Amino acid sequence: MYAFVKRILDSLLAIFLLVLLLPVYLVIGLIIWLQDGGPAIFKQKRIGRNGDEFLFYKFRSMPINTPNVESRETKKLQVTTFGKFIRRTNLDELPQFYNVLKGDMSFIGPRPPIPSQTELIELRRSNGALALQPGLTGWAQVNAYDGMPTDKKAAFDGEYARRISFFMDFLILLKTVVYFTKKPPTY
Repeated sequence: MYAFVKRILDSLLAIFLLVLLLPVYLVIGLIIWLQDGGPAIFKQKRIGRNGDEFLFYKFRSMPINTPNVESRETKKLQVTTFGKFIRRTNLDELPQFYNVLKGDMSFIGPRPPIPSQTELIELRRSNGALALQPGLTGWAQVNAYDGMPTDKKAAFDGEYARRISFFMDFLILLKTVVYFTKKPPTY
């Protein structure tokens, strides 16, 4: 029953945010296109519920033809000047509201891995987390630290799979809001 209610809430919130943020999408897309004439949206295959692949959308923060790598390896890659800004502010994640609307993702759930993250995928399969809809934010993300090992991340995802509820999702949402209201580090 909760999965059905969660899907309806996800859809309504995604529609609301897509409409509300349309001007922001247009401005960000135009700036990215003006940088190098390439597409504003970056598409990548990700692993979703039950191991099914889907196309994941983000605003492009790297030059055209940058290879697909795990998120922990992106520090090795070149990021555009505007890309640094949209990553630091997490504006690059806004197109994922479309993934939520399509039903590929939820607002709350384990972050979708890329297909080459086989260890994480198998650990999630064994702990029940792979049966869940992936999310924009999740229990592992609100408890994360730089360089978190894959098994620890999967353990948080498995804990979420065992404890999934409206209360758990609300707690993750609150922790995500607290994270976003913190002052970003200066480098």
